[in-house]
Amino acid sequence: MFRAAATRTQIGRVLGRRNASTNVAVQNLEGRWKTLSTAEQNTIAKQLEEAQKADWKVLSTEEKKAAYYIAFGPHGPREPITQPGHGAKVLGGIAAVMAASAGLFYVIRVNGQEKPQTFTKEWQEATNEYLKSQNSNPVSGISSEGYKGTGYVGN
Repeated sequence: MFRAAATRTQIGRVLGRRNASTNVAVQNLEGRWKTLSTAEQNTIAKQLEEAQKADWKVLSTEEKKAAYYIAFGPHGPREPITQPGHGAKVLGGIAAVMAASAGLFYVIRVNGQEKPQTFTKEWQEATNEYLKSQNSNPVSGISSEGYKGTGYVGN
């Protein structure tokens, strides 16, 4: 009986000491994590890992928050790649590129030369006649019986 009471007292002292030392280290850990050195981060992580091996009811709220932050928080490889406002920058960039390409298309169309001679109706009709004389595509095309299409004559 006395031995059990003494053991409980010793465990309480060890847990009290451990909680007192880690409480100072884990207060506002989310805000301080990036400013800590790697050695300090590793020390705090190991202390919390040891503290989690004991009964979780003994852990303080700060220790639980710190353990969760170390395990799942946005630091290291889990740090977000994009910052707030990144979507607006991307949308603005896309709009700028689209406007520039539309402007370039307009300038090219305005300053372009006239249509090539192969776009004239006479040239396209002559192409149809040539293909008929060569019996081109006799199954379903311009040289087939009963063909009713326009051939190579466009609008």
